[in-house]
Amino acid sequence: MLLATISWLILNSLLLLSDIYPVDATPPGISRNSKCHDVCGSIPIRFPFGSGFGCGHPDFGRTIKCSSSGTLQFATSTGIYTISSIDYSTNILVLHDPFMSTCASMQNSGSFRLDYITPFKFVEEDTFVLLGCSTTSPLFDANEDLCDTGSGLHICRGLYSCKGVTGIGLEPNAPISTCCVYDPPFAVGTGVGSNGVDLPKLQCSSYASIYGFGGDEGHPMKWQYGISLQYNDSYYNDETCKNCVTSGGMCGFSGLNQSFACICRNGMNTTSNCFGRGYAWNGGWRPEMQTITSLGGILISLMLCFP
Repeated sequence: MLLATISWLILNSLLLLSDIYPVDATPPGISRNSKCHDVCGSIPIRFPFGSGFGCGHPDFGRTIKCSSSGTLQFATSTGIYTISSIDYSTNILVLHDPFMSTCASMQNSGSFRLDYITPFKFVEEDTFVLLGCSTTSPLFDANEDLCDTGSGLHICRGLYSCKGVTGIGLEPNAPISTCCVYDPPFAVGTGVGSNGVDLPKLQCSSYASIYGFGGDEGHPMKWQYGISLQYNDSYYNDETCKNCVTSGGMCGFSGLNQSFACICRNGMNTTSNCFGRGYAWNGGWRPEMQTITSLGGILISLMLCFP
């Protein structure tokens, strides 16, 4: 009779604890995150980047996100731009500005600037071309050496030979006196700064950025147009993030203090990695699971000894 009573008490305690802490439930203090993905459209996403807020490193989370239409986007104070590619071996990504001019289509452009506090910088191999500039533009100040008057002239001639120049009010093969070519790093002042260009201040209609010539510098239709940026990759040196990735998770952040979070495939956020059941065992939850296991073992032992 006593053993039956003890068995009954243990069984009810076990069921009660199981109801409070079901095996598949989300542990207290651990949240779910379904926003983080390892691909956006056709572009793979790896740390330090993320598909949305809370994914990747917080310094990049304010700048890069995956839109609802599956487009990886880059945001600055001057607009939102499409990321067309990321080369993780060189830490370089390429942006597409829909208002930037190319040989096929030229139009009035807006300014382009990087935020002053940013982990990105312009790639020195990029070539920036300012088009349709006023002859009174500070670019042509005799005391400044901003425009390339040497090899850059063939780039101006190439672009001004395009039919697209009609979009900024010029005729094909117009004089190139209103064109300016310069390479990063930008000169400081006069609207050309280390963080970008201010077209209204420079009195120019449009700009083009060329990150490659497609093996043919004499054929502007083959040139590769876009803004390539290099990012600081020192963020990945954190062993905590590497351990998270090794376990199949994605590195992210959470809370007001933007503390590290390992985001597992099942949507769980942990503070370490996804080994085991896919979430971190915290001190407030593991003892209860151990209690359930222990009580279950006792109950089974009693049932086997006293049928």
